[in-house]
Amino acid sequence: MTQPPHDEPTASGPEELREQVEHTRQELGETVEALAAKTDVKARAKEKAAEVREQAAEVKEQAAIKAELAGRLLQEKAPEPVRQTAAVTARLTRDNRALLLAGGATLLLWLVCRRKR
Repeated sequence: MTQPPHDEPTASGPEELREQVEHTRQELGETVEALAAKTDVKARAKEKAAEVREQAAEVKEQAAIKAELAGRLLQEKAPEPVRQTAAVTARLTRDNRALLLAGGATLLLWLVCRRKR
């Protein structure tokens, strides 16, 4: 016959026995759920992917803040001619974005064709 566990007292009556059985069923159900969660590779992969996305977003935000601070510091510390040249370059880049993209695409196409030879 089965002996009772050493850490749990034996039941003194049928009602107490039913409560112990129900308690044991609940514990067993929780244990099975925990084991199922550990073996669910797809769900664990999704959780890990969500964590990585969150970390990447944090790193991106920190990088943007650092870049903004570096830009401000550069504007404050750079000599006036450098600031003027940077402003002109930024304005030309914004005004001629299509031309720059076309030049970049042409360069990329040239590199691809050159590599095939």
